[in-house]
Amino acid sequence: MTSRPAPRKPPHERFVPPPRTMTDPGDGKFPVFSTRGDMQNPICLHRPGHLAALSLHLGSPETTLVLGEVPVGHDLSIRRGLRVPDLIIAFNVDPAGIKADRGYSIERWDNPPDFVLEIASDSTAGVAVTFKPDEYAAFGIFEYWRFDPTGGDLYGAPLAGDRLSPGGGYHPIKIITVDETRWWGHSAVLGLDLCWEDEQLRWYDPSARRYLPTFDEESEARIAAEERVRQLEAEIRRLQG
Repeated sequence: MTSRPAPRKPPHERFVPPPRTMTDPGDGKFPVFSTRGDMQNPICLHRPGHLAALSLHLGSPETTLVLGEVPVGHDLSIRRGLRVPDLIIAFNVDPAGIKADRGYSIERWDNPPDFVLEIASDSTAGVAVTFKPDEYAAFGIFEYWRFDPTGGDLYGAPLAGDRLSPGGGYHPIKIITVDETRWWGHSAVLGLDLCWEDEQLRWYDPSARRYLPTFDEESEARIAAEERVRQLEAEIRRLQG
Protein backbone atom coordinates (compact mmCIF):
# COMPACT_ATOMS: atom_id res chain seq x y z
CA MET A 1 0.00 0.00 0.00
CA THR A 2 1.41 3.37 -1.02
CA SER A 3 1.79 5.76 1.87
CA ARG A 4 0.26 9.20 1.52
CA PRO A 5 2.62 12.17 1.43
CA ALA A 6 2.89 14.25 4.55
CA PRO A 7 0.65 17.35 4.47
CA ARG A 8 2.29 20.66 3.79
CA LYS A 9 3.01 22.87 6.75
CA PRO A 10 1.16 26.19 6.99
CA PRO A 11 3.14 29.04 5.40
CA HIS A 12 4.21 30.51 8.72
CA GLU A 13 5.76 27.17 9.80
CA ARG A 14 7.77 26.58 6.64
CA PHE A 15 11.49 26.96 6.28
CA VAL A 16 12.50 30.56 5.68
CA PRO A 17 15.28 30.59 3.08
CA PRO A 18 18.24 32.92 3.38
CA PRO A 19 18.20 36.12 1.31
CA ARG A 20 19.20 35.83 -2.31
CA THR A 21 22.88 35.99 -2.97
CA MET A 22 24.06 39.34 -4.22
CA THR A 23 27.17 40.82 -5.70
CA ASP A 24 28.08 44.41 -4.87
CA PRO A 25 30.19 45.89 -7.69
CA GLY A 26 31.00 48.87 -5.45
CA ASP A 27 29.81 51.43 -8.00
CA GLY A 28 27.30 53.23 -5.76
CA LYS A 29 24.31 51.41 -7.22
CA PHE A 30 22.15 48.59 -5.92
CA PRO A 31 23.79 45.16 -5.76
CA VAL A 32 23.28 42.63 -8.52
CA PHE A 33 20.96 39.92 -7.17
CA SER A 34 20.80 36.32 -8.28
CA THR A 35 17.73 35.43 -10.30
CA ARG A 36 14.83 33.62 -8.68
CA GLY A 37 15.43 29.90 -8.92
CA ASP A 38 12.00 28.61 -9.90
CA MET A 39 9.61 28.74 -12.84
CA GLN A 40 6.76 30.72 -11.29
CA ASN A 41 7.63 34.13 -12.73
CA PRO A 42 8.15 32.89 -16.30
CA ILE A 43 4.94 30.85 -16.12
CA CYS A 44 2.68 33.32 -14.27
CA LEU A 45 4.04 36.70 -15.38
CA HIS A 46 6.33 36.64 -18.39
CA ARG A 47 4.94 33.95 -20.71
CA PRO A 48 1.39 35.40 -20.64
CA GLY A 49 2.81 38.88 -21.34
CA HIS A 50 1.32 40.56 -18.27
CA LEU A 51 4.09 43.16 -17.93
CA ALA A 52 3.63 44.30 -21.52
CA ALA A 53 -0.16 44.40 -21.14
CA LEU A 54 0.08 46.43 -17.93
CA SER A 55 2.59 48.84 -19.45
CA LEU A 56 0.33 49.42 -22.45
CA HIS A 57 -2.77 49.82 -20.30
CA LEU A 58 -1.24 52.18 -17.74
CA GLY A 59 0.51 54.26 -20.39
CA SER A 60 3.11 57.02 -19.79
CA PRO A 61 6.17 54.75 -20.14
CA GLU A 62 8.45 57.72 -19.46
CA THR A 63 7.05 58.09 -15.93
CA THR A 64 5.50 54.69 -15.09
CA LEU A 65 7.62 51.74 -13.99
CA VAL A 66 6.32 48.23 -14.65
CA LEU A 67 9.07 45.68 -14.04
CA GLY A 68 9.74 42.32 -12.45
CA GLU A 69 12.30 41.53 -9.75
CA VAL A 70 13.48 45.05 -9.01
CA PRO A 71 15.32 45.50 -5.68
CA VAL A 72 13.57 47.98 -3.38
CA GLY A 73 15.21 49.77 -0.46
CA HIS A 74 15.23 53.03 1.43
CA ASP A 75 18.53 54.25 0.04
CA LEU A 76 21.24 53.19 -2.38
CA SER A 77 23.83 53.16 0.40
CA ILE A 78 21.86 50.69 2.57
CA ARG A 79 22.50 47.06 1.68
CA ARG A 80 20.45 45.42 4.44
CA GLY A 81 16.70 45.01 4.27
CA LEU A 82 16.40 45.06 0.49
CA ARG A 83 13.48 43.18 -1.02
CA VAL A 84 13.01 42.01 -4.62
CA PRO A 85 9.28 41.74 -5.40
CA ASP A 86 8.20 39.70 -8.40
CA LEU A 87 6.35 42.68 -9.86
CA ILE A 88 6.66 46.36 -9.03
CA ILE A 89 4.61 49.27 -10.37
CA ALA A 90 5.39 52.91 -9.60
CA PHE A 91 3.98 56.15 -11.00
CA ASN A 92 5.67 59.53 -11.45
CA VAL A 93 9.21 58.15 -11.49
CA ASP A 94 12.05 57.87 -13.98
CA PRO A 95 12.15 54.22 -15.14
CA ALA A 96 15.43 54.79 -16.96
CA GLY A 97 17.04 56.09 -13.76
CA ILE A 98 15.73 53.16 -11.74
CA LYS A 99 17.11 50.71 -14.29
CA ALA A 100 20.44 52.52 -14.21
CA ASP A 101 20.53 52.22 -10.40
CA ARG A 102 19.59 48.52 -10.68
CA GLY A 103 16.84 49.10 -8.13
CA TYR A 104 14.28 51.42 -6.57
CA SER A 105 15.59 53.87 -3.98
CA ILE A 106 12.66 55.27 -1.99
CA GLU A 107 14.75 58.18 -0.75
CA ARG A 108 15.99 59.11 -4.20
CA TRP A 109 12.52 59.19 -5.75
CA ASP A 110 10.97 60.69 -2.61
CA ASN A 111 8.15 58.17 -2.85
CA PRO A 112 7.73 54.42 -2.39
CA PRO A 113 6.44 52.16 -5.17
CA ASP A 114 2.66 52.13 -5.50
CA PHE A 115 2.15 48.40 -6.01
CA VAL A 116 4.05 45.13 -5.53
CA LEU A 117 3.03 41.55 -6.26
CA GLU A 118 4.57 38.29 -5.06
CA ILE A 119 4.04 34.95 -6.82
CA ALA A 120 3.97 31.94 -4.48
CA SER A 121 6.71 29.33 -4.58
CA ASP A 122 7.84 26.67 -2.12
CA SER A 123 11.04 28.58 -1.35
CA THR A 124 9.45 31.98 -0.67
CA ALA A 125 5.98 31.27 0.75
CA GLY A 126 6.98 31.62 4.40
CA VAL A 127 8.67 34.99 3.87
CA ALA A 128 5.84 36.43 1.78
CA VAL A 129 3.16 35.88 4.42
CA THR A 130 5.18 36.54 7.57
CA PHE A 131 7.92 39.14 7.08
CA LYS A 132 7.13 40.93 3.83
CA PRO A 133 3.81 42.53 4.87
CA ASP A 134 5.51 44.43 7.68
CA GLU A 135 8.53 45.26 5.53
CA TYR A 136 6.51 46.52 2.57
CA ALA A 137 4.28 48.52 4.91
CA ALA A 138 7.40 50.07 6.48
CA PHE A 139 8.56 51.00 2.98
CA GLY A 140 5.21 52.78 2.51
CA ILE A 141 4.14 50.68 -0.49
CA PHE A 142 0.44 51.40 -0.95
CA GLU A 143 -0.67 47.92 -2.05
CA TYR A 144 0.92 44.51 -1.51
CA TRP A 145 -0.64 41.56 -3.38
CA ARG A 146 0.00 37.80 -3.25
CA PHE A 147 -0.94 35.32 -5.96
CA ASP A 148 -0.81 31.58 -5.36
CA PRO A 149 -1.15 29.44 -8.51
CA THR A 150 -1.67 26.34 -6.35
CA GLY A 151 -4.99 27.73 -5.12
CA GLY A 152 -3.82 28.50 -1.60
CA ASP A 153 -1.60 25.55 -0.75
CA LEU A 154 1.41 27.85 -0.39
CA TYR A 155 -0.05 31.18 0.75
CA GLY A 156 -3.20 29.93 2.48
CA ALA A 157 -5.43 31.57 -0.17
CA PRO A 158 -5.33 31.78 -3.96
CA LEU A 159 -5.34 35.59 -3.91
CA ALA A 160 -4.75 38.17 -1.18
CA GLY A 161 -4.04 41.87 -1.05
CA ASP A 162 -3.26 44.49 1.58
CA ARG A 163 -3.69 48.26 1.36
CA LEU A 164 -1.84 50.79 3.49
CA SER A 165 -3.91 52.48 6.18
CA PRO A 166 -3.66 56.27 6.70
CA GLY A 167 -2.04 55.66 10.08
CA GLY A 168 0.40 53.10 8.72
CA GLY A 169 0.18 49.33 8.55
CA TYR A 170 -1.80 47.20 6.17
CA HIS A 171 -5.43 46.18 6.19
CA PRO A 172 -6.74 43.38 3.95
CA ILE A 173 -8.39 44.13 0.64
CA LYS A 174 -11.77 42.47 0.13
CA ILE A 175 -11.50 39.35 -2.02
CA ILE A 176 -14.60 38.03 -3.77
CA THR A 177 -14.94 34.29 -4.23
CA VAL A 178 -17.02 33.91 -7.40
CA ASP A 179 -16.71 30.12 -7.22
CA GLU A 180 -13.96 27.60 -6.48
CA THR A 181 -12.18 28.49 -9.73
CA ARG A 182 -12.37 32.30 -9.53
CA TRP A 183 -11.22 34.76 -6.88
CA TRP A 184 -11.21 38.52 -7.54
CA GLY A 185 -9.96 41.61 -5.73
CA HIS A 186 -9.81 45.27 -6.74
CA SER A 187 -6.61 47.29 -6.83
CA ALA A 188 -7.52 50.91 -6.16
CA VAL A 189 -4.08 52.15 -7.15
CA LEU A 190 -4.22 50.46 -10.58
CA GLY A 191 -7.96 50.70 -11.18
CA LEU A 192 -7.90 47.01 -12.13
CA ASP A 193 -9.24 43.78 -10.69
CA LEU A 194 -6.68 41.08 -9.94
CA CYS A 195 -8.06 37.63 -10.67
CA TRP A 196 -7.14 34.07 -9.76
CA GLU A 197 -8.87 32.04 -12.46
CA ASP A 198 -8.20 28.33 -12.84
CA GLU A 199 -4.70 28.83 -11.38
CA GLN A 200 -3.99 31.66 -13.83
CA LEU A 201 -3.29 35.31 -13.03
CA ARG A 202 -5.52 37.72 -14.95
CA TRP A 203 -6.11 41.48 -14.91
CA TYR A 204 -9.61 42.85 -15.52
CA ASP A 205 -10.47 46.43 -16.45
CA PRO A 206 -13.90 47.08 -14.85
CA SER A 207 -14.39 50.36 -16.71
CA ALA A 208 -13.91 48.74 -20.13
CA ARG A 209 -15.40 45.43 -18.94
CA ARG A 210 -12.63 43.36 -20.44
CA TYR A 211 -9.50 41.47 -19.45
CA LEU A 212 -6.11 42.81 -20.37
CA PRO A 213 -5.16 40.46 -23.21
CA THR A 214 -2.41 37.90 -22.96
CA PHE A 215 0.15 37.35 -25.72
CA ASP A 216 -1.81 34.34 -26.94
CA GLU A 217 -5.06 36.27 -27.04
CA GLU A 218 -3.41 39.15 -28.91
CA SER A 219 -1.96 36.69 -31.40
CA GLU A 220 -5.27 34.90 -31.92
CA ALA A 221 -7.07 38.23 -32.43
CA ARG A 222 -4.46 39.37 -34.96
CA ILE A 223 -4.66 36.10 -36.90
CA ALA A 224 -8.47 36.29 -36.91
CA ALA A 225 -8.35 39.90 -38.14
CA GLU A 226 -5.89 39.02 -40.90
CA GLU A 227 -8.08 36.12 -41.98
CA ARG A 228 -11.11 38.41 -42.05
CA VAL A 229 -9.21 40.89 -44.26
CA ARG A 230 -8.27 38.08 -46.65
CA GLN A 231 -11.89 36.97 -46.83
CA LEU A 232 -13.07 40.53 -47.57
CA GLU A 233 -10.43 40.99 -50.25
CA ALA A 234 -11.46 37.70 -51.85
CA GLU A 235 -15.10 38.77 -51.77
CA ILE A 236 -14.24 42.12 -53.39
CA ARG A 237 -12.30 40.36 -56.16
CA ARG A 238 -15.21 38.02 -56.72
CA LEU A 239 -17.68 40.91 -57.01
CA GLN A 240 -15.39 42.82 -59.35
CA GLY A 241 -14.84 39.79 -61.31
